[in-house]
Amino acid sequence: MGSIWQDKGTVTFEEKWPAMRPTVLKLLRQECVSRAEWQDLFWAVHKVCLWDEKGPPKVQKALQDDILDFITHAQARVLDQHEDQALLKAYISEWRKFFQQCNYLPLPFNQLESALAGKTTTSVSKKVQNDDSIVRKLMLDSWNASIFSNIKQRLQDSAMKLVHAERNGEAFDSQLVIGVRESYVNLCSNSGDKLQIYRENFEKAYIEATKSFYRVKAPQYLEANGVQNYMKYAELKLREEEQRGDKYLESFSGSLQNLNECCVEVLVTTFRDTILAECSQMIKNNETDKLQLMFKLMDRVPDGIQPMLNALEEHIVSAGLADMVAAADTITQDSEQYVEKLLDLFQRFSKLVTEAFNEDPRFLTARDKAYKEKGIGNKTQPESKCPELLANYCDMLLRKTPLSKKLTADEIESKLKDVLLVLKYVSNKDVFMRYHKAHLTRRLILDTSADSEKEENMVEWLREVGMPADYVNKLARMFQDIKVSEDLNQQFKETIRTTTKSSVADNLNIKILNAGAWARGSDRVAVSLPMELEDFIPEVEDFYRKKHSGRKLQWHHHMSNGTITFSNNMGRFDLDVTTFQMAVMFAWNQRTHDKISFDNLRLATELPDPELRRTLWSLVAFPKMKRQVLSMSGEVTSPKDFTENTLFWVNQEFAPIKNGKPQKRGKVNLIGRLQLSTEKSKEEDNEGIVQLRILRTQEAIVKILKMRKRISNAQLQTELVEMLKNMFLPSKKLIKEQLEWLIEHKYMKRDDDNINIFIYMA
Repeated sequence: MGSIWQDKGTVTFEEKWPAMRPTVLKLLRQECVSRAEWQDLFWAVHKVCLWDEKGPPKVQKALQDDILDFITHAQARVLDQHEDQALLKAYISEWRKFFQQCNYLPLPFNQLESALAGKTTTSVSKKVQNDDSIVRKLMLDSWNASIFSNIKQRLQDSAMKLVHAERNGEAFDSQLVIGVRESYVNLCSNSGDKLQIYRENFEKAYIEATKSFYRVKAPQYLEANGVQNYMKYAELKLREEEQRGDKYLESFSGSLQNLNECCVEVLVTTFRDTILAECSQMIKNNETDKLQLMFKLMDRVPDGIQPMLNALEEHIVSAGLADMVAAADTITQDSEQYVEKLLDLFQRFSKLVTEAFNEDPRFLTARDKAYKEKGIGNKTQPESKCPELLANYCDMLLRKTPLSKKLTADEIESKLKDVLLVLKYVSNKDVFMRYHKAHLTRRLILDTSADSEKEENMVEWLREVGMPADYVNKLARMFQDIKVSEDLNQQFKETIRTTTKSSVADNLNIKILNAGAWARGSDRVAVSLPMELEDFIPEVEDFYRKKHSGRKLQWHHHMSNGTITFSNNMGRFDLDVTTFQMAVMFAWNQRTHDKISFDNLRLATELPDPELRRTLWSLVAFPKMKRQVLSMSGEVTSPKDFTENTLFWVNQEFAPIKNGKPQKRGKVNLIGRLQLSTEKSKEEDNEGIVQLRILRTQEAIVKILKMRKRISNAQLQTELVEMLKNMFLPSKKLIKEQLEWLIEHKYMKRDDDNINIFIYMA
């Protein structure tokens, strides 16, 4: 027991350090250390720190002296270099060797770590983390205090000079700058912020150097090369600086973001107004590549995009309206050309947004806004031509016409969807639906649809693009009525055959339709029908009464048509005619060669004056016929020129002309565009649209107030437009009038303290 205590007493720092020091110096110099020397150092440190009470501080002090001595020699070797690159190479070489040894030298001194931390046990339960090692910190702090702090500014300046040279196209070893950055990062002793020294020195210097470089270069380049070339230069330099920052800055420190903001400021923001001044002309010239470059640059700048959006809107308005006005005389009379022109403009502007601005939602919104508010969707009266022409174009595609015959099913579908695309920007959608419904009625009654499946698809497409449900539901009901009517028609024919044993019913085709979905009551026109038709009316009514007790039939003869056989000196022809035309033609049934006055024809047909004039005009001036069915006395240029005494007679020379020769047989369609509304009902339709808009506006105001209870005028108008925009855009005048009406009738009232606040009254 006594010998053990004696051994402890003989283990002192002074005794062991001379043997330990050579191994420590070898480790500092990165010289080869044998396994025995490595193990002896571990054991010697262990014994001195454990058994010599004053040993640990002495070991620490001796270690520090040797580290400082090593660093002093390293500093001398570095400072021997006077040229910037040589200095950096020397420093980085010395630093990297030293930093590598910061990982190895602390390992044998674990017991020193424990002793200095106040642990006296011989066993260490948990190894001290290398990064928190006292010896490692001693090494790094010594390097920082002795060499780095003295030449830090010179290192930094040399590194920035090299980066500057690289920006000017000179080549050098990038590891020199990277090595300097690494020492800034690794030498920080602040455990709470390891990047403090790096951020306050290297990053700050790098960003300042970048600013200084481009503050000189950028204006020079812009002045020498112009805006369009400068944009390419700015985009190139932004990419270059991003790549350079990846290489020279700490990626996870926020440095790259700071660098990017700095570059955008000096390369783009400074010249924002100068660059944007070119935007309008580029859009006008359709210079998509240059616009795309401008878009990329301005998207980095606060409020850089808004002037570009304004320029695009102004261009669409001015260029679009200019094109439409230039072709106004033609396109307002030809629905096909009108819609093709609209689509051409829309596709042109859409292509510009796609190619120049990558379909950025902000530019798509600007396109839509310009196209809707200033272009085709301007706030016009209900009689605006645009919705009517769009509906006419749809009719040409859905009806059996030369246009629909030359197109494939896919092409027709594509064009219909194009119309729906344009329809999105039309304010008066209720007007479009009025015309579309009239055309659909005509197609279904005359059975002139090119494709029944497309007809039904169109109804669903209208629903999908947000057309009002009540409008679309009426169209869907029309198809249901036609299918039901076909079954009723078949049953009626079978009933007639059974009761009369006659085959005449085979030539009849009755359509029993829901009046609410199809027509107005005022559309009904009195007419004296030929006996052949008149005889069947009681039969039809009796048949229907038995099927549906309590329902009443109303006959809409202006929607009917038929085929009659017509004979004259030229031959025998089948004429497809409206019921009104048939009534007029039958006036000559018993007196083929007589001349009958306008007044007598009115008595014979019982047609109202406007309808008789329109019907006679279709028989004396049918545009597609070289020879007309009827002839007349006097020279007239329109139906209004007919007088009470104008005479009409059957044209005995009438015949269809084929290859320049009159035919003796043939079928002629005189129906043309079957008139489905009377002059009176046209006026009522326009008045009806106005009245419906009034009711819809009142209904929407009450609905909003009921939900909100209390609302400002501005907010009410905003919500009202949002609610009604799928049908029409209510004018400020309309809104004001309906607000006053609702206040007057006690649906709502103004706030006593603020007249711009409305309150709902239950």
